[in-house]
Amino acid sequence: MQTPTYAHTYLAGAGLRLPTNWLDYTILAIYFVVVLGIGLAARRSVRTSLDFFLSGRSLPAWITGLAFISANLAATEILGMAANSAQYGAYTVHWYWIGAIPAMVFLGLVMMPFYYGSKVRSVPEFLLLRFDKAAHLLSSILFAFAAILIAGVNLYALAIVVEALLGWPQWVAIVVAGAFVLAYITLGGLSSAIYNEVLQFFVILAALIPITILGLRKVGGWGGLTHKLAETHGHDFTTAWGGTGIGSSNPLGANWLTIVLGLGFVLSFGYWTTNFAEVQRALSAKNLSAGQRTPLIAAYPKIFIVFLVMIPGLVAAALVPGIGTSASGLQYNDAIPYLMQELLPNGVLGIAVTGLLAAFMAGMAANVSSFNTVFTNDIWAKYVVRGREDAYYVRFGRWITVIGVCASVGTAFLASSFSNIMAYLQTLFSFFNVPMFVVFIIGMFWKRASVKSGFWGLLAGTATAMVNYFVLYKKGIISIPSDQGANFVSAIAGFVAGAVVMVLVSLFTEPKPAQELQGLVYGTRSPGMSEPPAPGDDAWYRRPALLGWGAVVLAAACYIPFSF
Repeated sequence: MQTPTYAHTYLAGAGLRLPTNWLDYTILAIYFVVVLGIGLAARRSVRTSLDFFLSGRSLPAWITGLAFISANLAATEILGMAANSAQYGAYTVHWYWIGAIPAMVFLGLVMMPFYYGSKVRSVPEFLLLRFDKAAHLLSSILFAFAAILIAGVNLYALAIVVEALLGWPQWVAIVVAGAFVLAYITLGGLSSAIYNEVLQFFVILAALIPITILGLRKVGGWGGLTHKLAETHGHDFTTAWGGTGIGSSNPLGANWLTIVLGLGFVLSFGYWTTNFAEVQRALSAKNLSAGQRTPLIAAYPKIFIVFLVMIPGLVAAALVPGIGTSASGLQYNDAIPYLMQELLPNGVLGIAVTGLLAAFMAGMAANVSSFNTVFTNDIWAKYVVRGREDAYYVRFGRWITVIGVCASVGTAFLASSFSNIMAYLQTLFSFFNVPMFVVFIIGMFWKRASVKSGFWGLLAGTATAMVNYFVLYKKGIISIPSDQGANFVSAIAGFVAGAVVMVLVSLFTEPKPAQELQGLVYGTRSPGMSEPPAPGDDAWYRRPALLGWGAVVLAAACYIPFSF
């Protein structure tokens, strides 16, 4: 294949364009036909609103587990984490081993019994049971808004690849990509999204593995890569903890304390335990045991996927001097498309393009399907049009999906203004997921938390995180070296503010009666939390505790080679 150098490809406004041919387009077309076929097949199983929004709670753990991780394999994972690695280096491993695995295990072992046992259809609905309508409505609105913003990020990332593949203007790529995702989500609801996500998981791996292997070969293996990056970026660029001492400087602009607290606890637990785009997959499992195992099964591939997204970013940083600057003509977000153009032969290129499109569609579909569930069940059915027949809400769910995709098209253009979409996503998480997490964690572990404290804690946490980012950081009142460092600080500030306000409000308002807290607070149980395991679910290798602690130990062991 033709392998143009970045010099003549990116200078003079030539733009990024992949050298695709008929073989690549054939592979892509086959994939599109299969995806739409899955949507049409899933449509036949949609008879009730529970079928449309939660797949009738009938799916086995291995299906929901793969869908759980695939829903996260989106812009955050592919372009975003590769961009993160090109900009910050091997510090990217923190987003996986400390910034995901502990929270995923906590979700499976501790929180899923409350979610699944209470039979809620969404994460905000749990707040309605634990607190009051004010907390429920505010959380529903914030989540719906965040879901549209994050869906827009995935749609923008998808448009980058379509633009590189076909040379279409970015706005055309955004509109066409959005229409395709709309088609299969509207047809089959959550079942269509989940079964496509399982397919997409394997297609994504088929795309990333060749890029990683050929990228390493291009720079002389791992030794050649680390040597080159040490010369151009310093030794700390290829270590996990180098330069993270308090008062030290590093590319990430964060020390070990803000990494552990801001990313490892607040942002991580806020995202994985309260983000309904992920939790929805676990709620669709066939029983409580399968629901618990869903994030635990997903944790194992999550441990190793970091290598498939971090290494391409490091390779791009080694091959393109000054990536992310105007001199190179490349944004950090272009790391993966650049390597595809430089390294992949036709056929393999078609698989890689298909994998990237699959990743972004999985991420967008996850957020759109969670948006239509929350908007229909938690806003429309509870506060606008109540008491209608079930078929009405299925129809409304399909219409609100159309509106959600159209809104995502608009927010995709907002995402295009960020050179590192991972930084943008982390900003959104610090605003929306972290405050919701503090409300959940206090409400779930403190019986005295009053019904009014949920609303005020959520409001205070969201407002504080936004003030820290837009006022204190952006206006230079406090000095933080990078956007990612600012996100960590915003997350910590939002968490602390939400917690303090919840405690203060609880001390001056009435708690919920003890009999209404069964199955909603740690130490209490509801009938749904006591169901016996299904035949075979009690096998030792399926026990949630064993799966969870095994993932934690394996993730901790992975840090050893990157600690020096």
